Amino acid sequence: MTFRARILGAAAGGGLPQWNCGCQNCNLARAGEIPAQSQSSLAVSANGTDWAILNASPDIRQQLADCPALHPTGLRDMPLRSVLVTNGDIDHVAGLLTLREMQPFTVYATSGIHDVLDANPIFSALNEKVVKRATIALEAPVEIAPGLIATLFAVPGKVPLYLEGDTVQTDLIGDQTVGVHLQAGETDAYYIPGCALMNDDLRARLNGAALVFFDGTLWQDDEMVLAGLGTKTGKRMGHMSMSGPDGSMAAFEPLEVGRKVYVHMNNTNPVLRPESDERAAAQAAGWTIGQDGMEITT
Repeated sequence: MTFRARILGAAAGGGLPQWNCGCQNCNLARAGEIPAQSQSSLAVSANGTDWAILNASPDIRQQLADCPALHPTGLRDMPLRSVLVTNGDIDHVAGLLTLREMQPFTVYATSGIHDVLDANPIFSALNEKVVKRATIALEAPVEIAPGLIATLFAVPGKVPLYLEGDTVQTDLIGDQTVGVHLQAGETDAYYIPGCALMNDDLRARLNGAALVFFDGTLWQDDEMVLAGLGTKTGKRMGHMSMSGPDGSMAAFEPLEVGRKVYVHMNNTNPVLRPESDERAAAQAAGWTIGQDGMEITT
């Protein structure tokens, strides 16, 4: 049994280029000078035949078209067995609406995330007679594709932007933001596209993992502010930065992890430029910068 992962989308919400952004990265991507990236999603399999998708991005139609392993094998036969959602953010659930063509699969999520989907009647386009909705309790292993076991666990985060109130707690611990522990045979892999901080529980979980896909939204906390593109810091958005004493590179430094891969990178992040000093620094710290179409086998 071999664990396979394919990054369907490496960018954060908005993708690269983002449609309304004229930042350096977006302009370079439009000109074809750096690779464009679609929005955050990962496909995983334990046998190379049956697949689960982690987070359904708004770009999922093109992502599926670009991935031969996920193409139809018959008139209406698909290798897709399930979609697992790690939070209710638009860039992680909007793609479910693309998958509404009466194709059987299972949507896995926590009760809190299912509540968000159930509260919006547009998601009833996924006919529940065909597309099953299964609730996963935290810390309860579930087989999401043959031979592939997923266990959800809480990571510090916040509610989706469209559910924010006057007061926002960015380091909530609950079932609104989760990480995924994936097991296939002897392989232990983790997928954590959103994380506000590294706490002791998360540190203990990840130590010794063969593979970790981790939140790479911003290079530095005030990145978007300095770029003149907004007023929110990474911490306010519920994301760790890569650099700095509180960043993910420093947090992972003492951990034993076989391979570390950044995903969910914002369009402003300088690591998206292959020749940038920031990308070189991340790679020197042992990180792989994820990109669309990247495949990893363990």
